[in-house]
Amino acid sequence: MDLLLPHLGLIVWTLLAFLIVLFLLKKFAWGPILKGLNDRESSIADSLASAEKVKLEMAQIKNENEALLAKAREERAELLKEAKDMKDKIINEARDEAKLQAAKIINEAHASIQNQKMAALTDIKNHVGKMVIEVSEKILRRELADKSQQENYIKQLAEEIKLN
Repeated sequence: MDLLLPHLGLIVWTLLAFLIVLFLLKKFAWGPILKGLNDRESSIADSLASAEKVKLEMAQIKNENEALLAKAREERAELLKEAKDMKDKIINEARDEAKLQAAKIINEAHASIQNQKMAALTDIKNHVGKMVIEVSEKILRRELADKSQQENYIKQLAEEIKLN
């Protein structure tokens, strides 16, 4: 049983060693350990506060980005609408211009056709006039082969002209 019960001297020396170690730890180790723990605790608290601040800033940036995206989408939609309106305007202007040009070309063609028609009619009239003169001349030569008949015919025409 001696082995299980410690002697009084061992208890005193153990207690003395414990108190010396406790005193040395308190004087030299606990201050720095507690200071380290306090520093670490404040560092963790600062990190948490900083993380919360960053989280709030990220939320704000996210909201700003969403607002910018919405604005960009609106601007894009407006630009597309303006481009479509401009495209429609250009197409309509081109269509109107083409109609005007077609009408101008048609009018010029009608005028050209009228001019050619008048020229052809004038040419036909000239040919018909020449043919009538030639036929009349032939008929008159045949009928008025004789000089006395020509003189009588001339007198008759002169009297008809005076009466008119």
